[in-house]
Amino acid sequence: MNPNYRPLFESFVFNSGVELKNRIVMAPMTNFSSNEDGTVSDAEVEYYARRSNGVGMVVTACTYVTPNGKGFPGEFAGDSDDMIPSLQRLAANIKEKGAKAVLQIFHGGRQVPPNLVPDGDVVSASAVASSENAGVEPRALTESEVEAIIRDFGQATRRAIEAGYDGVEIHGANGYLIQQFFSPHSNRREDRWGGDLEKRLTFPLAVVDEVKRVVAEHAKGPFLVGYRLSPEEAETPGITMSDTLRLVDALADKQLDYIHVSLMDFWSAPRRGADDSKSRIEWIQERVGHRVPVIGVGSIHTADDAIKALQTGIPLIALGREIIVEPDWVEKVAQGRESEIRTTLSKEDQERLVVPDPLWQAIINTPGWFPVV
Repeated sequence: MNPNYRPLFESFVFNSGVELKNRIVMAPMTNFSSNEDGTVSDAEVEYYARRSNGVGMVVTACTYVTPNGKGFPGEFAGDSDDMIPSLQRLAANIKEKGAKAVLQIFHGGRQVPPNLVPDGDVVSASAVASSENAGVEPRALTESEVEAIIRDFGQATRRAIEAGYDGVEIHGANGYLIQQFFSPHSNRREDRWGGDLEKRLTFPLAVVDEVKRVVAEHAKGPFLVGYRLSPEEAETPGITMSDTLRLVDALADKQLDYIHVSLMDFWSAPRRGADDSKSRIEWIQERVGHRVPVIGVGSIHTADDAIKALQTGIPLIALGREIIVEPDWVEKVAQGRESEIRTTLSKEDQERLVVPDPLWQAIINTPGWFPVV
């Protein structure tokens, strides 16, 4: 191994006591490939197993915690105890390869396609449509429904524990329901779940509290609780960097195992709410990195890119598209073969890369998403 890359291979211990063998995480990515009944498919299991040898931790694609939260076709379910055997199968295959398995738990809120949820009932914090789900105006959740969804996040966490996962990641990013409650764009409520910035924190923090309560009650050993967030929104009104710095302060108070910052580009600069002397992730690291570990992600392709990212003080680096294009990324760096890391794919590579058909079709047919040559 090139000695410059040794920091990538140092072990890491979270607050909960869960230990990773290295600093590389497989980022959560939707793969559209589960069975119609919400169970994990054989193709999905093989896809994850192929990528679980080298990384220290795998964060799965999001799993919906309640039937009206299903955000994608081919998304696997965590909304009933019937799903525990399916969840268990995925966790076992990831862990067998030596990585820690973390289940990402989520509700799509106003982003869900009506045809995927019971009675086409799309819900959110308020009746404000999303530009990404054109023509679909969500119904504002009642107070009792809000409380029920919080409990559903807790129940999905219990199922993750029973299925043998090493942790859960609360999906508060990418415009989904938890972010919808935090955002002044999608949350126009005037009850205890909305209003000023502090009130818009109520739902995200209530989910964290419920998940942590369930872990304390049910986990027999160390069990991770992480939180993923998107630092800004393009809309006005929308989440700004200053809002996010207040959110990460509140999350750090909850003694989470990590905060995972969802970015397309690790080095992207703030739009508003902080100056551009630092990248978004550097602002977050400076604010709370001494209190809670931060995971960075976004267009980190090479080992040099990963080392440069670690030098910001961020302790963990997630690879998303890179680990699809190059499943052996970690092993190649460890063996001094980093020059052999592939950074593009061709239309003939599906079988070699062990990618399920629905995900492969999305990769090939979405211009600009993946480097297809």
